Amino acid sequence: MSHEQNDNALQNVTFDSATESGHAHGYLRVPESGAGPGVIVIQEWWGLTDHIAAIVDRFAREGFVALAPDLYGGRTTHDSAEAAQLMTDLPAERAAQDLAGAVTYLLDRPEVTSSTVGAVGFCMGGGFVLRLAAQQGERVGAAVPWYGLPGEDTDFSGLRAAVLGHYGEEDTSVPLDAVRATADRLREQAGVDVTLHEYPAPHAFYNDERPNYRRESAELAWERTTTFLRERLAAASASA
Repeated sequence: MSHEQNDNALQNVTFDSATESGHAHGYLRVPESGAGPGVIVIQEWWGLTDHIAAIVDRFAREGFVALAPDLYGGRTTHDSAEAAQLMTDLPAERAAQDLAGAVTYLLDRPEVTSSTVGAVGFCMGGGFVLRLAAQQGERVGAAVPWYGLPGEDTDFSGLRAAVLGHYGEEDTSVPLDAVRATADRLREQAGVDVTLHEYPAPHAFYNDERPNYRRESAELAWERTTTFLRERLAAASASA
C-alpha cells in the first residue's frame, strides 16, 4: 500500500509494516524505462543519507526499481559515536518488520518485473541483508552484503538467495576469518551458492563521502553486483 510523499525528500514513499505504527518510509526510484527488477537497498549505520539515496538513484539508472527503507525514521548523522548509538537503539525486530514490509511493497508494485527481489546492504545493512534473506526465503532471490555480517547466532536455514559478498582485506572491524566462517555456515545451513570477493581496501570502501573510499575496488564491486542481480533476478522470473 503506498501513500502520498511527505516533506522529507528521502522519504518519498510510505508502505505497510507490522510495527506498532503500522507503516514505514523509504526512498524509491523507478528507471526511465518504467519497469525493472526490484532491489532493496539497506542503509549503513549513518541512516538513509544522501549517499544511500545516490545508490538507489544509480540502481534506477541501471534499470532496477530500487527502494531504500528508512530504518531510523528520518534520523541521519555523520558522527560515528552517534551512528553507533542509533544502530544500538534500533530494535532488530522492528527493523526486520520494516524490511519485510519493503519486500512486500516492492513485489506488489506494477513496475517490478522480477518475481523475487534482490537485497543489497552496506556496513550495518550488509548484516541485515543476510538476515532478511533468511527471513524471507523464496521472496529474496539475490543477497549482496558489502562489508557487513549478522551475528554468529543467525539461522540461515530459511535462506534461498544466492549470495555475493564484498569485503575489504584491510577491514579491521569485519575480519576476513569471520567472513569466511559465515560463508561456510551459509553453505551448510542453506545449501546456496556463495561467492565472496576480497578487495585491497578498508571498511566502507564504496562510500565516497568517507576517507575509506577506494574508487577502483568500489567500481569493480558495483559492476559485479549489477551483473549478479540481473542474472539472478532474471532467472527467478523465468522460473516463476
